[in-house]
Amino acid sequence: MKHLLGLRELSKEEILKILNLAKNMKLILKSETKKTPHLQGYSVVLLFYENSTRTRTSFELAAKFMSANTTSISVATSSVQKGESLLDTVRTLEALKTDVLIVRHSVSGAAHFIAKNCSFSVINAGDGMNEHPTQALLDMFTIRERLGRLENLKVAIIGDILHSRVARSNIWGLKKFGNEITVYGPQTLLPPFIDKFANVASSLEEAVADKDVVIDLRIQLERQKRGLITSKYEYYKFFGLNENISKFISKDTLIMHPGPVNRGIEISSDIMNLPNCTIEEQVTNGIAVRMAVLYLCTRKEAS
Repeated sequence: MKHLLGLRELSKEEILKILNLAKNMKLILKSETKKTPHLQGYSVVLLFYENSTRTRTSFELAAKFMSANTTSISVATSSVQKGESLLDTVRTLEALKTDVLIVRHSVSGAAHFIAKNCSFSVINAGDGMNEHPTQALLDMFTIRERLGRLENLKVAIIGDILHSRVARSNIWGLKKFGNEITVYGPQTLLPPFIDKFANVASSLEEAVADKDVVIDLRIQLERQKRGLITSKYEYYKFFGLNENISKFISKDTLIMHPGPVNRGIEISSDIMNLPNCTIEEQVTNGIAVRMAVLYLCTRKEAS
């Protein structure tokens, strides 16, 4: 496992290997020292072409907790602004003796391109509308930890499916465990041929009823063309997890969201405060999962 580029190409066994190791890494997070020598001497670089709080910070903390030397590059103040190409940036990082690159890019396939043109390990922290593998892994870790299993579940994914790399990674990952996936959102925000990979609900009530897990998505206004939704108010009324829809969601159903949350658009504050809502828990689990990924990508015997 030199790289982690997406869940589509990972096997069920490879996913389980990451999740099982993440369980051990979470024990480190609960300790007072939060420090291991696993990445001592390794150089980990974070290169984010898009904004991030949770993914970027949790990756950086994961690397530091494992004693890595970390560098975070701000694209806004880097040579990218002078016209440097992605390939030349990669070659520069190679010359700087990078061991692991964690990259987020607005173009789908950017992480795969880098992996083909470098000798260091590449971890995809989100590429365009393609995949966000570590978010799906931490979602799966949270599901297994809360429900005690990861197989034969009914999972609903709600919202902006079209632009969501989180949705795609979760669909690829969860389907490997025999789970039934249902999606629902505005017709303008459903990708073509989604019915080949998931059930498409005809209403929000149908989508969330009798589900083990409901994954609510952020509406990605920065990627949308004008006219895909009529208004934020109407989106919340018809597609948001609010007080009108809460009666269709069982108290045993896990309610998840990758963050950042737009309160009052995708989900209400009342639902976020429910004990079966795992948003903050997902953030903590993200550190453990990313520690596991960093460990496996730097161990030759794991490949």
